[in-house]
Order: sequence, then structure tokens, then C-alpha cells
Amino acid sequence: MGSTASATSTAAPRPAPDRTTPPTLAPGPGGLVPVYTHRAKSTDKVVALTFDADMTADQGPRAAGGEHFDNPQLIATLRRLKVDATIFMTGRWAEEYPDQAKSIGGDPRFEIANHSYSHYAFSSPCYGLPTVAETDMAADVQRAFDAFRDVGAVNVVPYFRFPGGCYDDTARRALAPTGVTAVQWDVVGGDAFAKDPDAVADQVLAGVRPGSLVVLHCTRSAAPATETALHRIVPELRARGYRFVKVSELMSR
Repeated sequence: MGSTASATSTAAPRPAPDRTTPPTLAPGPGGLVPVYTHRAKSTDKVVALTFDADMTADQGPRAAGGEHFDNPQLIATLRRLKVDATIFMTGRWAEEYPDQAKSIGGDPRFEIANHSYSHYAFSSPCYGLPTVAETDMAADVQRAFDAFRDVGAVNVVPYFRFPGGCYDDTARRALAPTGVTAVQWDVVGGDAFAKDPDAVADQVLAGVRPGSLVVLHCTRSAAPATETALHRIVPELRARGYRFVKVSELMSR
């Protein structure tokens, strides 16, 4: 099944204005998009919390019916707790919640990274997700960057997370023209569809090591326990001596 992406330019996304250009990794053999999962062999107690803001192109009617694909309380909690974080956002999410996307993208505590336009898979099978055609993959990613620009988000970084975490060399090759670095993780928060915040917190706290990169979610309907889990995750990691950084800082260390 093809994506809903239009035939847009596949030029590399523009660096955000008035910011130091974020670090990226060099392409792999054969021009494959590089994949970053954590800060290897780090002894520095830093950790990057990342939050996927998922929304597919066909979920608009569900949002109109009152389903919450956003989580403003989670963002407010990160601000209150003074936690730097990276939000991997779909273009469709930015279009559905333009004021929130602009606010997140204008806050120096956060950066917005790309999670595709419509959260379709870039390889198959992938948890039942519909699949973007190989010829549409670069355009799908660029369409998301265009959506961030159109809502006025400023702090946008050239990082991409594959929906569902599913990818192969075909997808990595197809995304080479976009100039992105793919960012995955080494700690799974386990918050997708979880209802027990303590179970989520336990999983994160058990997995974090110096230089870790944690994947969580920023969608109330699909991850209702995440915000509450942060009330344990953040103070307990700080008590262990950890500092929270964005992916761009983790990658630069």
C-alpha cells in the first residue's frame, strides 16, 4: 500500500534558524542512512528521553470525535520538572495540533524530530501498519518536515524515527536524499497501551545506563500512563546522578 505523501521535494531539511547545526552521523556503506541508538561506551550519566507523537493520516475523524492523540499534560510536566527532551512527531500530528506543535518547537527545552508524515511503516511486516511505497519514502519524510515548518515550529532537527521501529536497508537507502540520521533507542519504555505507570517506570529505570536513549510516547489515547510514570522516572534518575539531554546533545558528546 502506498503512502499518502504528495510528490514533494526530497531536499535535505533546512537547519533551524538561530541555532547551532545539530550533529548528524555520516552515511553508512552504500550511502545508507545511519542509525543511532545510544551513546556507546559512555561513563557520563546523561540520558535522552524521547516521546513519539503518533498519528496516522486516517485518524483525523477519530480526533474530531474526541480521541486524544496529543498529551499536553505530559509536555507541561516535562517543563515543570525542567527536563530536556526530543519529540518525534508525525506531520499529521503537527497539522492536527498546530498550536501545540509550534509551542513545543519554540521551546528551547525541546526539539522536534521527524516520525514520518502518517506513521506508515517503512518495511513490512510492522505491527499491522500500512506500508509506504519505497518510491514515496523520501517524500513522506519531507512532507513531515514541511508540516513542522508550516505550523511555525523552530527547533527542528534532522533526525528520523522509523514508525514501529521497523526498517531495512531498502528504507535506509531510500531516505539517503533527505540527509537525516535515523534515531532508534536502547531502552523501551513499554508505555504503548500500558495502564500501569509503575510498570512503565520500573521498565525505564531498570534499563537506563549512561548514554541511554529511551523511547516513550506522547499520545494520551495510546499511552495513558506515561505522564504519571514521569513523576517517578525523573526524580529517581536524578537521584542516581543522571542529567536529561536532548538527542542532539547526546549525539554530540
